[in-house]
Amino acid sequence: MTTDADDVFDRSFAETIRLHQVVKIQDRGPVFRAVDAIAGALTHGGKVLVFGNGGSASDAQHFAAELVGRYLHERRALPAIALTVDTSILTAVGNDYGFDRVFARQIEALGVSGDVAVGISTSGQSRNVLMAFAAARERGVTTVALTGGDGGPIGAAADIHVNVPDRATPRVQEVHRTLLHVICELVERQLAAAGADPARAASPRNA
Repeated sequence: MTTDADDVFDRSFAETIRLHQVVKIQDRGPVFRAVDAIAGALTHGGKVLVFGNGGSASDAQHFAAELVGRYLHERRALPAIALTVDTSILTAVGNDYGFDRVFARQIEALGVSGDVAVGISTSGQSRNVLMAFAAARERGVTTVALTGGDGGPIGAAADIHVNVPDRATPRVQEVHRTLLHVICELVERQLAAAGADPARAASPRNA
């Protein structure tokens, strides 16, 4: 490998470590409020609806998988749906209503008061995430945004805004994944502490 390859390797690690440190020392309140909202919804019969585009779509699916399956502890399956996975719905709504509506239409179908909608957007600008939040608001669904940059209109529209203050999409995505893992662990712990789900150490996962 060339010196350029070493430079890319070193720079990528340095940048993600730096941004993780930035987020580590910023206000943690929004993360903890997101945990409270999600754990509260799951305790009282609600569900989590999560969505985003591109890499954020895969993060949405990852987050839903951790809740439905497990993160670190054995417990009941938690109701979470990634609105990014049903290609028939996505293509039908995209074709009939436009891509801006692909998440909003699903919120209209599935969202009820007491649920939580988690929208992930590294730019804070994604129109379909913003429209999903508008649909959620109409139904009394609490909205949580994970954003990058300055949060944009999505951060401003959310009930709870978790921001990673950087404009480099790969670096923001890396920190989003760490934050989603933190949220998963804290939700499991909160449910166990409330007696909703007695937590037991999980056996090692294959994934």
